[in-house]
Amino acid sequence: MLVWLLPALWTPAAGAQTSPRRPAITGISHLTLYADDLARSERFYTQRLGWEQVPAAGAGSGVRFYANHQQYIELLSPPQPNLSDRLAGFGFVTADADGLRHFLGAHGVAVPSHVTTERDGSRTFLVHDPAGNRVAFTQLGSHPVPAPADLSRRLSTHIMHLGFVARDRAALDGFYKNLLGFSLYWQGSAKPGKADWVMMQVPDGTDWIEYMLYLPAAPGRAQLASANHFAPGVDSIDALQKQLRAQGWKPSAEEKPPLLALDGKWQLDLFDPDGTRVEFMEFKPVGKVCCSPFTGRTPGAYPHW
Repeated sequence: MLVWLLPALWTPAAGAQTSPRRPAITGISHLTLYADDLARSERFYTQRLGWEQVPAAGAGSGVRFYANHQQYIELLSPPQPNLSDRLAGFGFVTADADGLRHFLGAHGVAVPSHVTTERDGSRTFLVHDPAGNRVAFTQLGSHPVPAPADLSRRLSTHIMHLGFVARDRAALDGFYKNLLGFSLYWQGSAKPGKADWVMMQVPDGTDWIEYMLYLPAAPGRAQLASANHFAPGVDSIDALQKQLRAQGWKPSAEEKPPLLALDGKWQLDLFDPDGTRVEFMEFKPVGKVCCSPFTGRTPGAYPHW
C-alpha cells in the first residue's frame, strides 16, 4: 500500500520551501495492455494502424508499436488468459526522471531507489497512482527508435489522450492535479449535473488523461475495454475513414459510423483484437461543445517522427 499525504499538503504553497521543484511533464509516453494473441494484435497495430513495431520481427511479450519516436502501445502476455481488465499501465514523458523521482518521494509517494536506464538510453521509474494504476515516467534517451522507411502508413502520428476507469476523483486529483500539476481540460456527461468524463491535461504539453467515472461497480470485459482506451488524433475523421476503406477495412458490429461527441469533436472507434477501444478523434472541435468549455491548449499532429 502506498502512503498518501493529505491533498492539502500537495499544494505548491505547502511544499515550496521543503521539497524539490517538479520537472516538466510534457506528454503521454505509452499505454501497456495485456494481449491474448500477440500475433493477431501485431497485425492490427502494424497493418491497420500502420505503427512501427519494435522489435522489428516477431510478436513477443513486450513488443511495442510506435506512433512516433516517443509514443507507443506496448503489449504483454497476460498472467492468465481471458483477463477482464486488459490495462497493465501507462506512462508520461518528463524532462528529468531522477528529479521527478525525488520530487514524488519528497511528497510521500513510494518511489524506487533509482531510475532504470533502458536500451535506448531513456531513463524511467515506476510508481502507482491512488487508483492502483502502474504509472511510469520516462526521460527520453539519446538514441530513440529510428523513423521507418514509410511514414505514410500511419493513421495517426499522435496519441493525444488515454482513459482509464476511475472511482475516486478527489483522490486522483490529489495526485495528478495537486501534486503533478495536471489541469482540467474538459469534463462532461450525458446527464446534467454529473461528470462522467474528466479530462486532465499534462502541465507542460497538450496530451491528457481521462477519468472514466461512469462504470458500474462490477463492469464486464467489454465495458472495461471501452473505458480503458487510447485516442490517436487526426485532422479529419472523414479522411481517416477513406484511408481505412482504401486499406480494405470493413466495420465490425462494434465499429459504428463516425460520431460527433459531446465535446464537439468528430470521432471514430476501432477495436483491437482484445476489444480495447481505439478512439480516433479530431484535434479540434467543430460542433457545439457541451457541458464545459475547453480550458487548455489544443493538440495537433506530431511534427516530427
